[in-house]
Amino acid sequence: MLVISLLAVLFAAGQAGRVVSFEREVKPLLEARCVKCHGAAMKLGKLDLRNREAALRGGEKGPGMVAGNAAQSILFKRVAGLEKPAMPMDGKLTDGEVETLRLWIDQGAVWEGEIGAQKAAVDPMKAMEEAPLPANAKEWWSFRKPVKADVPRVADARWGKHPVDAFVKRQLDAQGLKAAPEADRRTLVRRAYLDLTGLPPTPAEVREFVEDRRPDAWEQLVDRLLASPHYGERWGRHWLDVARYADSNGYEHDFDRPNAWRYRDYVIRAFNRDTPYDRFLLEQLAGDEVEEVNYETLTATGFLRNYAKVGFREKDNPQFRFEYLDDMIATLGRGVMGLTVHCARCHNHKFDPILQRDYYQLQTSLYGYVEVEHPLVPKEQAEEYYRQNAEIDGKIKPLRARVAEIEDPYKLVLVKDKYKRFPANVQEAIAIPEEQRTPGQALLANQIIRTVRVSSGEVARHLKAEERAEVQKLGAEIAALEKQRPKAIPTAMGITDGDYRFVPDGPGDEPAPGKGVKMEVTEGSYLHRGPGKYQVPPSYFLHGGDIGSRGSAMKPGFVSVVTEGSPAVERAPAHGKTSGRRRALAEWLSSAEHPLTARVMVNRIWHHHFGRGIVATLDNFGKTGEKPTHAELLDWLAVEFRERGWSFKAMHRLIMMSETYRMSSSFVDEGNLAKDAANLNLWRYRQQRLEAEVLRDSILHVAGSLNTLMEGPAVFPPLPEETLRSMNKGIWKRQKNGPETWRRSIYVYRKRGLPFPFFEVFDLPDQTITCGRRTVSTVATQALTLLNNDFVLDQSKRFAERLQAMSADKNEQLRLAYELALGRHPNAEEQAVAAEFLKTNRVEDLTHVLLNLSEFLYMR
Repeated sequence: MLVISLLAVLFAAGQAGRVVSFEREVKPLLEARCVKCHGAAMKLGKLDLRNREAALRGGEKGPGMVAGNAAQSILFKRVAGLEKPAMPMDGKLTDGEVETLRLWIDQGAVWEGEIGAQKAAVDPMKAMEEAPLPANAKEWWSFRKPVKADVPRVADARWGKHPVDAFVKRQLDAQGLKAAPEADRRTLVRRAYLDLTGLPPTPAEVREFVEDRRPDAWEQLVDRLLASPHYGERWGRHWLDVARYADSNGYEHDFDRPNAWRYRDYVIRAFNRDTPYDRFLLEQLAGDEVEEVNYETLTATGFLRNYAKVGFREKDNPQFRFEYLDDMIATLGRGVMGLTVHCARCHNHKFDPILQRDYYQLQTSLYGYVEVEHPLVPKEQAEEYYRQNAEIDGKIKPLRARVAEIEDPYKLVLVKDKYKRFPANVQEAIAIPEEQRTPGQALLANQIIRTVRVSSGEVARHLKAEERAEVQKLGAEIAALEKQRPKAIPTAMGITDGDYRFVPDGPGDEPAPGKGVKMEVTEGSYLHRGPGKYQVPPSYFLHGGDIGSRGSAMKPGFVSVVTEGSPAVERAPAHGKTSGRRRALAEWLSSAEHPLTARVMVNRIWHHHFGRGIVATLDNFGKTGEKPTHAELLDWLAVEFRERGWSFKAMHRLIMMSETYRMSSSFVDEGNLAKDAANLNLWRYRQQRLEAEVLRDSILHVAGSLNTLMEGPAVFPPLPEETLRSMNKGIWKRQKNGPETWRRSIYVYRKRGLPFPFFEVFDLPDQTITCGRRTVSTVATQALTLLNNDFVLDQSKRFAERLQAMSADKNEQLRLAYELALGRHPNAEEQAVAAEFLKTNRVEDLTHVLLNLSEFLYMR
């Protein structure tokens, strides 16, 4: 680094006496790298770099240049990477080009003529929209369809019986690696239970398998666990990470999502009934567009609605709509295709052959969505419910209007007093009329105006006596009407197609180029939409990702590099109330021609079984991702997945029947460690730290506390008072520590603004974005949590009470403690140490120690 810095200083010194020519050096550089985004076609950030006057004037961020002072010039700071975002967006300038601009500005930014004035007009917008795929785009391994290679022939009798083993053994032999022996039966049964159900086996369940000497005992065990309802809770949790599921909105207000849990329960049920993956995707992307629409398929559309959002209703903050669409594209890209498609929002992808056009074609496929609460009752019942509520709303509306008429003048005065506590620049921004604010002032003003409120209680202290009496009377009338509302019907948070359009800023049906950033939304389930075929609102190519820089109207489509032929982009359903674009998208994803969907999912399944995917970067199969360690095996599994009807359970059986899965994790071979210390070639089973939820569930399970009630609204385990006091937005209900909150962790309320502390310590992923692979850290706070957390201490005590209820004999309690926590008997040394420990310590101290053992924390 020192050498590079020294060279840079020497280079600059060598350039110091040079006079820069605008015509020969600067103008060609601006033409090639700058004016396509800051010129005639578009002016991102309202910055125009075609002439000196416009460049000095600048745009939204202030003057573009300060003649004679490059260090104070935004143009220089951005191209030098001193200020974010760095420019140009399509790649950095060379050090020499940056230095040329610095010298030119410091020398007064001498400028002759106007860039582009003498040249034939080139439309960079069209060039970007119509950019072709590179000629070699499909040469990358993951962009080619998977091919099912012949299973290798292996001489070793142990490894030649199973396709997975044959591929793995061939690679072990090629690397000169020895395979681990099979794990003992106690280790295997604990591995299978934790892997498939997320719960450790009971002593009786361990004993049953250990003593079962039938040749198909392992197969029978796996089938029994796959049939357990706990399977859906365990593997549904993996998908909920991909789906960025949460029970609250996130962001500033973190509003509660009272019906989000219905999507979570749909996922659990889908895994338990082994819904084929192609159908699973179809229901989540287009559950309102399938042939047989039902409550389950409507609930499934919550997948697209799981994005974090600002405010409560979409129509309150329509400017954020494009952020939600970007989140959908990122989730589909990373979660389903293993591609970072969202990186092509502002420009063509920097590393993968993903065009900006691909991004906006996908956006157009999703664009017509609106947020809805799907009624989960017959249509007639739902319509009667809405009718009664509308009638009550009609009666309440004039009463609320009268209250506002009385209170608003007071609120206007009181809120201005509240604004005075903010800095002068904030007060100034608020005072400027909305249409005259700069973007920076608008941001400042809107943040304060949106959050600073005057309550009716504050107003009441200032009302005249007669006004206060009238407001109280009106309030009583409103309360009486509210009591007349019908009982709420069950609804599911989801989406359907609706009317979402740009509202013109000026006259005419369509906004002018660069305009139309005001929007409005019409909400409502298609089940209650009137007659006539649904018309899709228009969606546009947005240059630089800027909603103020609209290009051409877009047609729906897919990612070009992984699209073969001309697949349908619309599959209009029989009811005619949606576009069918989301259904076409789902069918394209699961088509036999798609090279990624099956690969990505079998790789996820492999990762959760083995602790590492065949491709380690689960959500990035592009050029910046890892390459597969066993490429032919991955492709063989991907084709097999499709051929077996996209069945998750079939893939579990296939993988778990292999010798590869049943290898010991404790096998050590110095030669292997020297050649493959990371175990990339799978010469032994990889130990895996239990995820946060599985750890909590396991503690409850061995303590005998676990409430196995399935599905339903979220639960709220107690939090420390100081934590609750820090929360001023959203909800966290105060429920007692007991069976009500001792349910499986998948049912714990997922609050984006306040992650459950126990989960967060053990690497809960960011709940606002799709998660491919959870981080696994080892930090002091984890040990401190297991030693001092109230939940762990309480369950340690209950674990001890369970042992004491099972036997009064200390030695028997010790044996039972090991069997319950670790699935095995203590060895002689452990027996002796623990017996000595119990002479001076309580049983609950021993159980607390067991819950802190690495053996308890890891699946081996």
